[in-house]
Amino acid sequence: MTRPRDYQTEAVVIKKTKLGEADRILTFYTPHMGKIQGVAKSVRKPKSKMAGHLELLTYCNVQFQRGKGNLDTITGASTIDGFLALKNDLLLTSYGLYIIELVNQFTPEETEDDAAAFHLLVTTLKDLCTTENRDLLVRYFELKLLDLMGYRPELRECVACGKQLEPVINFFSASAGGTLCPMCGHKHVFSQEITVNAIKVLRFIQDNDFTVVSRLKIDNRLARELEAITRHYLKYLLERDVKSVAWIDTLRANLSSK
Repeated sequence: MTRPRDYQTEAVVIKKTKLGEADRILTFYTPHMGKIQGVAKSVRKPKSKMAGHLELLTYCNVQFQRGKGNLDTITGASTIDGFLALKNDLLLTSYGLYIIELVNQFTPEETEDDAAAFHLLVTTLKDLCTTENRDLLVRYFELKLLDLMGYRPELRECVACGKQLEPVINFFSASAGGTLCPMCGHKHVFSQEITVNAIKVLRFIQDNDFTVVSRLKIDNRLARELEAITRHYLKYLLERDVKSVAWIDTLRANLSSK
């Protein structure tokens, strides 16, 4: 799609990279162009008027001028929502960075319409500012993003033999794309056990909006099981660790030791 010389879009800042002495390359996620990049010139100088509007985890309106090369120039920006609650709490910041890292890793460059994924990103960042059920919100985001990107895990039947799962300890296989019955699970290399309650919660998340999901009450043991399963699946799909996971774990460990 050929863009006009000057254009603007709503966007969330999902990545920033230093360029030269004072410039920065910014990666945005947008509702109608997907993931795009632009150069913010002199944005690292102390007197830059745009700097505050182009921080990570900022929902903004951005103006661009089409460049001669691959990168367009950012000519203006204004904040729609700065998600200040996220930026004033280290643990919330780590969750927010995890969310935008997943968006950056899973989404292709410049798709024509990613309105559903954009809406999921913005509403998740807003909910993260207010919900007390943060871990469940992150699991919700992961599963909904996987749905939108075409990686929805199968949670109702065995992906090997097709049998409906019984309410017993089953298995989850990242490489197979979902759950395995006990018989198939024992034969499948690198599959991991998954409890009845974990499967129920993951199914519930797949089938409902967060307004409904947020009412669930889960204990810490189940929360960690759900996290281990989704992390395992995401790592397999991306073929690498999600970098911000290490920071989340460090912050959690520090908080629990106090």
